[in-house]
Amino acid sequence: MNKKDFPRVHFYDQDFVEIYDRTWAWVADCWTMGGPTSGFEKIKFFYYQQKPVLDVMEQVFSSFFMVYSNRIFPASNGLDALYSLQEPDGAIRNTYNIETGKPIISPDNPEGLILPLFGWAEYNLYHKTANKKRVKDVMPFLKKHYKWLEANFRQTNGLYATPIAASGMDNSPRANARFLVDFNAVMAMNALYISALGDILNDKEISFQYKRDYFSLKTRINSKMWNPEDGFYYDLDGNEAQVRVKTIGTYWLLLAEIPNEERAEKLVQKLKEPSCFGTENPFPTLSADHPDYDKTGNGYRGSVVPAFTFMVIKGLEKYNFYEFARDCAIRHLYFVLDSMHANNENNEDSASAAAAAGRQKEHNQKEHKPMVWSAYQPQQEGKARWEGHPDWPLPNYLPFCGLTSITLMIENIIGLYISLPRKTVDWIIPNLEIMGIENLSLKRNMVTILSSKSGRGWEIHMESEKLYYFTINVLNKKKKTLPIPSGKCSMLIDKI
Repeated sequence: MNKKDFPRVHFYDQDFVEIYDRTWAWVADCWTMGGPTSGFEKIKFFYYQQKPVLDVMEQVFSSFFMVYSNRIFPASNGLDALYSLQEPDGAIRNTYNIETGKPIISPDNPEGLILPLFGWAEYNLYHKTANKKRVKDVMPFLKKHYKWLEANFRQTNGLYATPIAASGMDNSPRANARFLVDFNAVMAMNALYISALGDILNDKEISFQYKRDYFSLKTRINSKMWNPEDGFYYDLDGNEAQVRVKTIGTYWLLLAEIPNEERAEKLVQKLKEPSCFGTENPFPTLSADHPDYDKTGNGYRGSVVPAFTFMVIKGLEKYNFYEFARDCAIRHLYFVLDSMHANNENNEDSASAAAAAGRQKEHNQKEHKPMVWSAYQPQQEGKARWEGHPDWPLPNYLPFCGLTSITLMIENIIGLYISLPRKTVDWIIPNLEIMGIENLSLKRNMVTILSSKSGRGWEIHMESEKLYYFTINVLNKKKKTLPIPSGKCSMLIDKI
C-alpha cells in the first residue's frame, strides 16, 4: 500500500468520489505562513486564500477533515498558531491578520468572541492521532481560554451573555437575545471535552472540575431555555424571558449531550419537518416558519452553511440517529454537487438580469472550474444570497466545504468511525452497497476496508499491517466486534 497518498474512497456514486478527490487537490494550494511580526511566522497552516486571515472557526472545522490526509497535511498547525497568540488573561480572538498577528475586531463583536470549540477539536484530534503529548501541551491554553470566558461573560445566573455575532450567524433575527442557546451549549460542550481530555491525562482534578461546570451549565440550560409547549430550546433576553426564534444554533445542544432522550426526539422531529428545518437541502440556519426566513438564504436567515449542517449531523450521532444523519449527509452533498456548475445568478429579478448575465459571463471567463460555496440555498440548488453583501457567500470555501466532501463522506456516507488510541474502527452500514476506504493511515498502520457483492453474497475485504479491532453494525440487525490481524482477510456478512 502506498503510504504517501491520501486515503481513497469507494462509493457507488462516482460523483461523490470525484468531489472527495478534487477537495484534496484544492486543499494542496491553500497553505501559508504568518508575516515576520505575526508571532506564528514559523507555522505553516491551512487558510482561505481569498480572505487571508487566521480564523478560529476555519481552523477548528478544517481540522476535522485534515486528520484524514494520512499526515500529508498537518491538521493542528492552525490551532497552534491561534494558541501562540493567546493573551496573558487567556483571550483568543475570533480573527487575526496573517501579516501582523493583530486581532481584527468588528463593532458588533468588540471582544472578538466566537464559539469556544477548541476542546471539541482537540478531543477529535486525539482520537485520530493518538498523540497524548499534544493533549498535555495544549491543556494550559484550553484552561486559560476557558477561565477568560468565565471571568468576562458568565453572569450571576450562571449563563453566558454574548453578542449575536459570537454565534457565527451575524444577521440572525434574534436582536433581543442576550443569553444565546448556542454559545451556552458550546461552552458546556467545551467543559465536557476538557474534562474528557483530563481523563486522558489521568488528571482527576481537571476531570472533576470541568465535569462539574458542565453539569451546572446543563442544568441551567434545561431549566431556563427549554419550552415544553414548542418542544424547543430558545435564547433568553436580559430578563431571562425566552426569545422564541428557532435557529440551527439550538442543535449544538445535541453535540453537548444536554437534552434527555425525550427532548432530543422533539428536536430531531423539527429537523424532519419541511415547515421547520427539514428543507430539501438540510438544514437552514433559520426555521422555515419564521417570518424572516428567506428561501434564497439572505445571510443567516435561511442559508444552509456546511459547518452547521456538519454540526447537526454529528449531534444526531450522539443520540444514535445514524440512518437519518447519513440521509442528511447524502442530500446535502447532492446539493453541493448540483450547485458546482449551476448558474448561481438564476434567482435575480428581471431588473438585474442583464447585470447578472454580465457578471456570470465575466465569471465564466475568469473561472473554468466548478465552485463550492460557504453557504447554499435551502430549497433549490445554487449558492445562497445576502442583500448588500455581493462578496458573500465565499467561493471555493474549503474550510467548511471540506467537512462535507471529506469528513461526512468517510464518517457518515461510508460510515467509518475511527479511534487510534482504542485501536478501533466501527463501520455502521445502513445499506448494503459497494463502498469503503483504501490506504487509510491509522498512525503507523495502513488499513483498507471494502464491501462488495460476490457469488457468495455481500463480503467485506480487509487489509492491515497491524492488529486492530473492527466493529461492524449492519442495518442495525447484526453487530459484531472482531480482532483483525495483519495481512489480508475477508468475511461474509451473512455469516456474522
